[in-house]
Order: sequence, then C-alpha cells, then structure tokens
Amino acid sequence: MRRVMMLGALVLVGALSVVSVAGQRGGPPMVEVERLEDNLFVLRGGGGNSAAFVTSNGVVLVDTKLPGWGQPLIDKIGELTSNPITTIINTHSHFDHVSGNVEFPASVEFVAHENTQRLMRENNAVRGLGRDAGPNIFDANNGAGMTERTFTDTLTVGSGADRVELHYFGRAHTGGDAWVVFPALRVLHAGDAFPGKQIPIMDGNNGGSGVDYPDTIRKAAEGITNVDRIITGHSTVMTPADLSEYADFTGAFRDAVRAAKASGTSAADFSASWEPPSRFSGYNKGSADRMAIYVQDMFDAMP
Repeated sequence: MRRVMMLGALVLVGALSVVSVAGQRGGPPMVEVERLEDNLFVLRGGGGNSAAFVTSNGVVLVDTKLPGWGQPLIDKIGELTSNPITTIINTHSHFDHVSGNVEFPASVEFVAHENTQRLMRENNAVRGLGRDAGPNIFDANNGAGMTERTFTDTLTVGSGADRVELHYFGRAHTGGDAWVVFPALRVLHAGDAFPGKQIPIMDGNNGGSGVDYPDTIRKAAEGITNVDRIITGHSTVMTPADLSEYADFTGAFRDAVRAAKASGTSAADFSASWEPPSRFSGYNKGSADRMAIYVQDMFDAMP
C-alpha cells in the first residue's frame, strides 16, 4: 500500500494554509492546502473548496475549480502522494466546481448525480450572477471531463477504509447537489448546498429551489449522522451542529419570504430591508440585488 508522502517542504500543522501570493499577483494558480487527516486534504483557491482523499489505490478528488485549475490541482496532489488520481466527484454543475475536469487524463472516472450530468451538458447560466454561461467547456474539449458514472439517491465508491458514500436529498443550491461522505474519517463534503454562513445561491436555472432548500438541508443534517466535520463549499470546515443551524437559518429566511409575499411586500423591498435574525450570529445576507432575484423566484413558486 502506498501511503501519503509528508514532504519536508510542506509543513502541515493543524489547519495549514499556503498563501497564494503568486495567484493574487496574476501569476500561475496556487492551490492552498489544509490537512484534515494524513490522507484527506482541503484544497482551496480557484473557486469552490476541493477535497483530496488518498486511498490505498488512488486519489478520490471532489470538485476541480475554475478553468485552468486542473493542472495546479494535479501538481499539488502530486506533492502530497505518489498515488494516481483515479476518481473525480463533482458536487454540482457550476463552473467553479467542474471546469478543471477537462485537464485530467482519460483514465480518471468522473462521478456525479444524474441531474448534474445533464446540467453540465446544458451549460445554463447561474441564476443571479448576471453573466452568460459562455461556451460549454466540455464541448470545447471534445467531451473530456464529462461525468460518466451517475447515481439517483445513493452510491458507494470503494470499500473499507477507502469507502466514499454519495447521497442526494433533493433540490437546494442546484437540482443535483451531491453530499460526499468519507465514513472512515467521519468527514462530509457538502459542496455549495452548504457554502458557509450566508444566504446561498438558489440557482433556479439549474434546478435549485429556495422553497425546497431548508427541507433538503434538514434531510441531510438528519440523514448523515456518521460525521464530525463538514467541508463547506466556500468557507471553513464546520460541524454537524452548524449544518443543523443552517437548516434553521434557511428555514427562517423562507418563512420571512412567505410572510413578505402574504403582506404584499415586493421582492426588492424585502431584500433591501431584511437582515438575518439576531440568533444567527455571523450570517451574511449578501447582495440585496441578487437576493431579490431569488426572493422573486420564491414568490413565484409559493402558492
């Protein structure tokens, strides 16, 4: 069994972070590394948080970031282990989580929820970002990096200490959000369904739903009980208690939206005036203009 190589040049103490100075100054992308276990790493920068799980036979990588970040991921993982990258799991279809796929070799198996595979092919613009989707990166690369293996409700990859479990609980950030569990390490990668302590993107163009969001988060919080730490989509590593609180937060937001609709308040006025309840300390509402788009979508979906 090939084990993780702990390089002297990479001092991994607790929550290691290698500052991406070159990337900030316009140089080549630099991947930041946080070690959770000797064989599990959070890889930051260039979009959503990726995770590299080093198994006895290869590396399972979760999400591949923005265009141009595939090779930097390959290079950084090569510093952490001699094991080849064998599997890539995409938590959802957004460009900052899947675009690096196209830079990996054809030997890699690509895995995602069946809705994510469809959405990757459709290449819809992300609702609320105010930008076009642009060319489909997979079509531009002759289909390289497109998901091959899909699942509907659950899927298991590997076995024993190398086991990875994938779950789908319904619509939230998109219509294909996968929850990725590493049972032997008691760690969950939640993707952007749990981006951090903030109002999430509720991407109706790609199957997301602000109305369903709290219920989906609650199902995940109650359905995945064998974890202690949660890798978020864009924030720090959090806990199951944080995820449960996030279900409460998104539920409180939905309740407030429903009350605003019933009172005749416009989506724009609600979004400009609403603030997170005081019990949700540290939560961010984000841009009122973007939130108004999601609130209007919720208005339209509510009876």
